[in-house]
Amino acid sequence: MLDRIADQPGLELDLASYSDAYDEAYEQIIFRKLERRQTFREPGVPSWEAFAAGDWERALELNERERDAVRAKVAEDARLGVESRRLRVVEHPVTPYLQWEMQYFRLLAEAEEDIRVLDAEKVRHLEADHLLPEIVILGERVLFEVLYDSQGTAYGARRIDDADVITESAREVADLYAAAEPLLDYFAREIATLPPPTP
Repeated sequence: MLDRIADQPGLELDLASYSDAYDEAYEQIIFRKLERRQTFREPGVPSWEAFAAGDWERALELNERERDAVRAKVAEDARLGVESRRLRVVEHPVTPYLQWEMQYFRLLAEAEEDIRVLDAEKVRHLEADHLLPEIVILGERVLFEVLYDSQGTAYGARRIDDADVITESAREVADLYAAAEPLLDYFAREIATLPPPTP
């Protein structure tokens, strides 16, 4: 099903409408997120802005300032009954963006959000025609296919409410998740020793 998400009927939402629909469904659910693209743009995120400007030390410093907010977010999710299952597919060598993103994921993992990493070779069998989509599944309620422009900037999402599509997609993500590696193990082996990236 994951390789057929783009063919499923869905309601296209702009970024604000996607955010509202996401917030409405975000409580007492299993949150599953599949992230496949290797490069994104995140304008407005201070650490990303520093990274994009070539100031790696500043990017790391700004990221570290988020530690308390990250802990609070993970604790709030637990209070709401949200169980996170974030799966990050990675290509090697890692892109500069992914090296930056992993710094934030490390904060999440250290705050005990469950994040796992899967080598892209393990999803190739699902990518005969195109890369897997970027998706968010909120319990059994809704699936969002997050939409990005050609530069990798999010501009909205497609909302899919078909229960069969949601169930099958969640099962496939869970299978991939079971084959993946904990983020902190991956970070220590593949990311921690890398030199500063060039954006």
